Amino acid sequence: MTTANRAEEAEEKAVPSRSWPVLLVVVCAQMLIWLDTSVLNVAVTTLADPVDGLGATPAELEWVASAYTLVFAGTLFAGGALADRFGPRNTLVAGLALFGAASGAGAFATGPAWLIVARAVMGAGSALLMPATLSVIVQSTPEEKRTRAIAIWSSSSGLGVAVGPVVGGALLSHFWWGSVFLVNVPIVALCLAGVVAVVPELKGPRRRVLDLPGLALSVLGLGGVVFGIIELGNGQTWYGPYVLLPLLLGCALLALFVAGQRRSPAPSLDLRLFRQPGFTAGSVVLLIAFMALAGHLFYAAFYLQGPRGLSPADAGTVMIAAAIGIVLGSQASPALSRLLSARWTVAAGVLATAATYVGYLWFDGRTPILTVAALLWVQGFGMGLVGTPVTAVMMSGVPPHLAGAGSAVNSVTRQVGGTLGVAMTGSILSGVYRERMTDAELPGGARGLTPDAEEQARTSAEAARSLAGSLRLPELAATADRAFLDAMYAATFWTAVLALVGFAVGVVGLRTRNVSTGSDGGRKGSGDDDGTGNGPVGLRDRGEPGDRAGHGTPLRGGGGPGHGDVPR
Repeated sequence: MTTANRAEEAEEKAVPSRSWPVLLVVVCAQMLIWLDTSVLNVAVTTLADPVDGLGATPAELEWVASAYTLVFAGTLFAGGALADRFGPRNTLVAGLALFGAASGAGAFATGPAWLIVARAVMGAGSALLMPATLSVIVQSTPEEKRTRAIAIWSSSSGLGVAVGPVVGGALLSHFWWGSVFLVNVPIVALCLAGVVAVVPELKGPRRRVLDLPGLALSVLGLGGVVFGIIELGNGQTWYGPYVLLPLLLGCALLALFVAGQRRSPAPSLDLRLFRQPGFTAGSVVLLIAFMALAGHLFYAAFYLQGPRGLSPADAGTVMIAAAIGIVLGSQASPALSRLLSARWTVAAGVLATAATYVGYLWFDGRTPILTVAALLWVQGFGMGLVGTPVTAVMMSGVPPHLAGAGSAVNSVTRQVGGTLGVAMTGSILSGVYRERMTDAELPGGARGLTPDAEEQARTSAEAARSLAGSLRLPELAATADRAFLDAMYAATFWTAVLALVGFAVGVVGLRTRNVSTGSDGGRKGSGDDDGTGNGPVGLRDRGEPGDRAGHGTPLRGGGGPGHGDVPR
């Protein structure tokens, strides 16, 4: 054996001994993604305030939220390819640096446009982070500990979602709005130091071609669709150039993206995955469920800090109930899947979330906080029930060499759903509020407002409340609250309808047995009624290395790490 071979073998043996410090570092890096997203949920009201925030309009707030997830979803495939090409450690460092720099720039933004750009760059950083963290874990963790490590990595999302609203609320109660972004900078610095100190140099499993045309088409196409939806709620007519043209152009670009993926020898989105009925149905259910969830959380934050009158800190504390529900639902879903099957567990989870959206139709400014927290908990529990069995159904029929691509689709589906959900509910909120305020007669003291101030009050409930406070016009605030509640009722009605569509897709689509194809082209699957073809969910949890806590196809072999699965 040569000296080089001995050194290489010694390095490989040394890596497992550092597996838990490595896991701690990458989990902290991964948690940044979810911490930042949940922090924003309690910051939107402050950002809309013309005095304490940026005076962002509803459309601008939608872009602040959507720019991040839009770029995140569009560049996630590229992040996996870069991790495979340059190694996950280098990609992780680049993602952290980009995320930290964009967070610092966003904290000192002087207007909504600057913040939107910073959020988009943060999304690109997150797209580098997520697949790199999973790839580091898979390559640096001993086989017998890998399942547990991936389960811990997955749970970081729940921790980030739970901590985010509390941290954001506390910061907004004591500091200016930019602190919710600036807080990312020291965390990034610690993570970078940890990566340099303990994460080993790892090589990508294979050099993959970076599909730049596909990347551009997917981001621009989805961006056009989101732009059209947002502008529709901004008072533009549906057949006007600001709505219909972006929608048509966006759909055309997405169609070109799909056509290009069909012909590409190295596609970002492998369309062969959708030949599996369970994979297709599961993707649709995830898309709809996350559309509804993200849309709901967007208007719930405005409700808690608007008509309900909570401070950012109190609103963040209340929203922890949803995070707790997600964690508990995720833990309960394997056992419930064994009892009911994956199909009916998913259906029960989606139906539970739909029921909570319907409950908001009876909310007003006097609804007890315990009632709000209870519904948020049920909503989170329902979403927790959905994630694991849907992922199991999707991945059970995916061949091993497409496992990485399948998990990337799982991640992208959730991000795209979140982007479309915020655009949809934000558009409904803005459109209905504007309509109600146009028809409403402003209180006597507000009739002397300048045209610009009156337009702000009729466009944004947060601007109306700020004016009401400065002019001592509680009647103006009450008028704005009534208009907002009407807008929220419309948004929550359509959110509930969307969730019920997801329920129907789950019941009908997941009933088809999902069978995997072996190397001989034969059909596999036991025919159990969980819709996976591999027996009830949870029975396959034998601690196999590289799988997702026992649920789904192992992330090894030809699929390779580096594409990133999504935390539940």
